[in-house]
Amino acid sequence: MFIVGLTGGIASGKSSVTKMLTQLGVDVIDGDLVAREVVKPGMKALELMRQRLGEDVILESGEMDRKRVADIIFNDPSKRQLVNSIIHPQIYKYIFRQLFVYLLTLRQFVVLDLPLLYESGKMRQYMSQIIVVKCSREQQIQRLMQRNDYTEEECISRIDSQMSLDEKCLLADIVIDNSQDLIHTD
Repeated sequence: MFIVGLTGGIASGKSSVTKMLTQLGVDVIDGDLVAREVVKPGMKALELMRQRLGEDVILESGEMDRKRVADIIFNDPSKRQLVNSIIHPQIYKYIFRQLFVYLLTLRQFVVLDLPLLYESGKMRQYMSQIIVVKCSREQQIQRLMQRNDYTEEECISRIDSQMSLDEKCLLADIVIDNSQDLIHTD
């Protein structure tokens, strides 16, 4: 099976490119959606989060308090590593199960949208090609402020927690420039 990695930085436009690919009929496994799935109530990752980070990361509904966890991981690199060590193995198990299903149904081509493809390093070896979606740092900040209502400081903290887009572009097989509107994304 031909597996293409799709990555970029936060608010660089990966989701927009993923949507375009899906509309074209391409099978896409979205790492962000998988990450949400593995921390649902009753899942192993959520229970480990509760054990390692405490009850204050769990809402009364039993769901993970995403805002609380984000505040923790974007301000404490050691906690970010801890959370990644809990969640990433569960994400990879889920992804491999999905890939197996695609293989059984004779799919020849799948795109993995993985925001931390380079940072984690775990899935790179399985990629036939890697695509990076890029825009300017200023655009990332503006998009995050508009999309998530973050302060500029919160945006910078999130952007700086990832490998720079310039570094990712140097490692990519293909770079998609998403610095303009969607019609001009190329």
